Amino acid sequence: MNSRTVGLMILAAGASTRMGTPKQLLTYRGCSFVHHIIEVAVASLCQPIAVVLGANVERIKPEISQFPVQIVENQDWEEGMSASIRVGLEALLAVNQNLDAVAIALCDQPFVLSQTLNQLVEAYHLTRKPIIASEYSETFGVPALFSRTMFSELMTLKSNEGAKQLIKRHIHEVYSIPFPGGAIDIDTPNDYEQLQFI
Repeated sequence: MNSRTVGLMILAAGASTRMGTPKQLLTYRGCSFVHHIIEVAVASLCQPIAVVLGANVERIKPEISQFPVQIVENQDWEEGMSASIRVGLEALLAVNQNLDAVAIALCDQPFVLSQTLNQLVEAYHLTRKPIIASEYSETFGVPALFSRTMFSELMTLKSNEGAKQLIKRHIHEVYSIPFPGGAIDIDTPNDYEQLQFI
């Protein structure tokens, strides 16, 4: 199994307006969200890895500069997630234009582990389905993996469309991996407060 053909982009460009402070830098169990997801990514089967930053880039960059990842700046981060996906995919393909698939992860799902990402890669090699998605709260979402056949659609997502819209569009071609922890994402101060009790 040549798992080295699956790249990974971590989307961390948002302004965290609902949180009121960059959530990428919030800490949980001793490290920041962005530090955690990159550590998880580096230990996974995915390679190369691109981290897409946008808002608060100067504050976040020093937190992750020691990692063997590409740090990519999305100048158009205010356009929404689609712009970050485009920038991330371009960066990964610049490193390896023969990528077989790309996984997408966010930094506000604190329960993503290396095994979570590896399950996506392994399911892809096993099933050859064009989309491998995480399943939680009766929905499919990220972390998710998209085969090369989906790259052109990833590149042409509109404004605030994200990976989830592509999953919905191709729902009959999706293979899912149960990931109950995916239901917990941190968007508001209340979400973050509740996290401390988990």
